[in-house]
Amino acid sequence: MTSADATKSEGPAQASEGRTRGTEQSMSGTRPDRVLLPTATGAESLAALRAMLHGHRLLAVGAITVLVAGTGVGLLTAPLLGHIVDLVVDREGAPALTLPLVLLVVVAVARGVAATVGSTLVARLGETVLAALREQFIERALRLPLDRVEAAGSGDLVSRVTSDVSMIGKSVRQALPEFSRSALTIVLTLVGLAVLDWRFLLAALLAAPVQVLSVRWYLRRAAPVYGEHRVATGALQHQLLDSVGGVRTVRAFRLNGTHTELLERRSEAARDLGLRGIHIVTGFFSRLNLAEFIGLAAMLGTGFVLVDRGSVSIGTATAAALYFHSLFNPINATLFLLDDAQSAGASFARLVGVSNLPAERAAADHHTLEDGSVEVSALSHAYGSGAPVLHEVDLRVRSGERVALVGASGAGKTTLAKLVAGVHSPTGGSITLGGVDAGELGPAGVRRAVALISQEVHVFAGTLADDLRLARPEADDEALRAALDRVGALEWARALPEGLDTVVGEGGHRLTVTQAQHLALARLVLADPPIAILDEATADAGSAGARVLEEAAARALEGRTGLLVAHRLPQAAAADRIVVLDQGRVVETGTHEELVAAGGRYADLWAAWSASRREPGEKVPHPAPGADSDVDAPVSPTV
Repeated sequence: MTSADATKSEGPAQASEGRTRGTEQSMSGTRPDRVLLPTATGAESLAALRAMLHGHRLLAVGAITVLVAGTGVGLLTAPLLGHIVDLVVDREGAPALTLPLVLLVVVAVARGVAATVGSTLVARLGETVLAALREQFIERALRLPLDRVEAAGSGDLVSRVTSDVSMIGKSVRQALPEFSRSALTIVLTLVGLAVLDWRFLLAALLAAPVQVLSVRWYLRRAAPVYGEHRVATGALQHQLLDSVGGVRTVRAFRLNGTHTELLERRSEAARDLGLRGIHIVTGFFSRLNLAEFIGLAAMLGTGFVLVDRGSVSIGTATAAALYFHSLFNPINATLFLLDDAQSAGASFARLVGVSNLPAERAAADHHTLEDGSVEVSALSHAYGSGAPVLHEVDLRVRSGERVALVGASGAGKTTLAKLVAGVHSPTGGSITLGGVDAGELGPAGVRRAVALISQEVHVFAGTLADDLRLARPEADDEALRAALDRVGALEWARALPEGLDTVVGEGGHRLTVTQAQHLALARLVLADPPIAILDEATADAGSAGARVLEEAAARALEGRTGLLVAHRLPQAAAADRIVVLDQGRVVETGTHEELVAAGGRYADLWAAWSASRREPGEKVPHPAPGADSDVDAPVSPTV
């Protein structure tokens, strides 16, 4: 599918597509068949991390070297203080203290400089790896098959690209440098205790069993909770997207209370998991405090015995006690950072899980479409384990023909359109585009052949020219103006403050609904696919705007095959042929005049539409039955 624009849909048919599916399930995005995107295993995550670090060995070695040097210099503080204690005990006088005090200042300055440089290098390494991970994730996410993304739900992908990336970024900027310094301090401090006297090292290690058991206790409980919390957060975001994005449908079907309850349940689930995590962290640190007490008591007792026996001086015992006391913060920091590490690890695994997914199959370049014809044979489709929404549909569209799909909400119009566009793979039957089977073309080949435009248009942040060039990057300004002129948008585009160079989208000039759809149609002209599908492309523009866009759409479809999911029945009446669907089956086909004269399903829909019309220019608050927004699939991702 050549994406001339975003293809995110919403509407009442999402609640009614497939008569056996419950409204709450389809509207909430919590279908029992929803399959989340995968999460990488521990081994896969480690392999991905090694691969990302492979090209940055020099930076990694430099960071470790500076941190080791700075930590080693900092460990000279305790022996110097112990030496000062011995000088005071021996009453050597003030002059003897000058050199140790000067050395303490030098050590402090050197340690501070090394810590700053080392932390900077570690942070740079982490940011470099994070950037590579983010780019790899985005690259793969944009190449995932659309039906795989929709099966997972939009919230799952959004939570990974937002909260998961933020969690890893926070760990890289704050936790990683601190963890590196603390780990090195622990190792080198234990070496320093052994140098002073091996018995001090044994005394310090008495705290280790409690610490190890505490860590095991924590990891066993924290890892599942953090993993569940990430999933619960994704479900909450998915529900928010569904409820807010479909607010008009929610109100129209009086589902406010249902959606409020769904949001409350998802919020409560995420909150309860967060509180469980806090409870685990609190128990973890209470155990660490016990380990500190045991270790410090053992160290002081050992020092007393050794000094009493004359094995070491008071200064040496003081240095050993200071060494052990200096371990409190690094050990607590290291173990505390396990909390962040668990969250970051869970987020990293979720990103790697998507990055490891196979990309969609490349287009078969040797296939050239003979024309823009579309042939659908015995086409059936069901979402997951739900009831079928299309049943043995046969449809043939000649090259250059404009065919309107009409039917009551939930009839299967949008599902059929998305199957032709390659958003979903059919569960039965076949689709042929221009004489070539869609399976042979592959997803990329189908995108080149078919453009799908919906009522939800995404205006990317940037200049109007850049937004248009998404469809054809090599297009010059003349080509852009010609495309705008063809769809009747050149006048308002020239009236913008800086013309084609006007910044639109987020933070820029705000386009109206009609202008945004004009932009989508101009992209269609620039992309120039042989087949175009308009799925409710004029639904949000109001009566007057819809008429303008219908004329623009007719011009954009000139010279190509058009498949229209009709929101306004007058738009269907202007098509070359109308196909009427009912409960996933084609029940009528013919021209507007033929179908009205036949007195069948379409005639009923036309009568209902005609009865609901207002005076020209008067706003119609809600379309008539059968002209409703027909979204019978999960919310589509922005392409």
